[in-house]
Amino acid sequence: MELIVLFSVIVLIIIATVRFKVHPVFSLTLAAIVCGLLFGLSPGNVMNTIGEGFGKTLSSIGLVIAFGTVIGTFLERTGGTKVLANAIIKGVGLQRSPLALNLAGLIISIPVYCDSGFVILSSLNKALSKKAGIKILVFAIALATGLYSAHVFVPPTPGPLAAAAILEADLGMVMLFGLLVAVCVSLAGYLWALYMGKRLNTQEEVPETNKTIMDTSGREDYPSLLKTLLPLFLPLLLIALKSVAEYPTFPLGEGVLASLLGFLGNPITALFIGVLFSFTMVRGVGKKQNQEWVAESLKQAGSIVLITGAGGAFGAILRTLDFESLLQIGSASGLGGLLLAFGIAAVLKTAQGSSTVSIITTAAIIAPLLGTFGLEGIVNKALAVLAIGAGAMTVSHVNDSYFWVVAEFSHMDMKTALRGHTLATFFQGLTGILIILGLYLLLG
Repeated sequence: MELIVLFSVIVLIIIATVRFKVHPVFSLTLAAIVCGLLFGLSPGNVMNTIGEGFGKTLSSIGLVIAFGTVIGTFLERTGGTKVLANAIIKGVGLQRSPLALNLAGLIISIPVYCDSGFVILSSLNKALSKKAGIKILVFAIALATGLYSAHVFVPPTPGPLAAAAILEADLGMVMLFGLLVAVCVSLAGYLWALYMGKRLNTQEEVPETNKTIMDTSGREDYPSLLKTLLPLFLPLLLIALKSVAEYPTFPLGEGVLASLLGFLGNPITALFIGVLFSFTMVRGVGKKQNQEWVAESLKQAGSIVLITGAGGAFGAILRTLDFESLLQIGSASGLGGLLLAFGIAAVLKTAQGSSTVSIITTAAIIAPLLGTFGLEGIVNKALAVLAIGAGAMTVSHVNDSYFWVVAEFSHMDMKTALRGHTLATFFQGLTGILIILGLYLLLG
């Protein structure tokens, strides 16, 4: 009966989100209440559990999401994203510019939502296509798949960040393995772009534009490459060093250095340092505009924080069940657990369109099963987060806003977008889970 209730509630979340356009905060909260009552908890117990789950989740990542959103907004508004893109393109060369744009998308989508990233960088597609003599859809698909990769694997992107909190995974481990998986998945998208992009045509001729690859080095209103890199990579480096310092073998010892890295590498401290460096990117903008960007960032972060907290509340209710007995799993393999996480996330993503909602909901379902599948170690929890992320990118189609952003800005009709973008995300998801399973067999 409990499994029937859980399945019905998942369907309820999908229908409420897709059919009735209910905000995920409300659909996840309603799901938590319904599950709690039908699982036999008293009304008071249900609300206490929801409150505790909401608070526990946000206590670890609320400020991290807010600070990460501020960094992303400043990178976008100051032109930092284009500075990064052009630096990579110039380094790789014009004939390999689709690869450069793919990698630029991967890096930029760590702090910036993939939808926004594609809108910002899609203006480069036309100029690069004309200069390199390569079809424009090769660039469009390469950029889209690069942006999509970090979106589901690398914190502080909200999805993997929330999953790490719900599964109580080490954020540094998630980030390190996430970067590795994201690079491989991004390259899989690039290879698909080379193969399929040459075989597809745009719906209509892309309007002529005077935009070319920008020479940002001589522009006073664009930040330098160093100022652009610091708010993005310094927090990631600090978080990674903290994970290294706190590894069970304590490779850096247990003295002052380890304590210092533990403080600086705390995600809240690291992202706050990133925010301070993001302010240095601003040139030629008044204090009022600066304040508006911060306010806009925090407003955007508020919605993400609430969705994440609601997912944590739903997860707290599900943890009251003995899933091991219900599913009669007994002793199960970690491979089975990773595949289950991938499958649930893929179904939810395909059904309702949002990768973030898919990740948060799946993490709540999988969290009580980690012990059953033997996925409780520091490495295995990180791989569980990534398996959910791989599922949450499989597949992006007509119910996903990102699908339409890619299609419209690239002048693809629906059939072309399904062949170019949707199939790419299918192969990216499969590539991701295969790499994750390989890492489990190697390290688990």
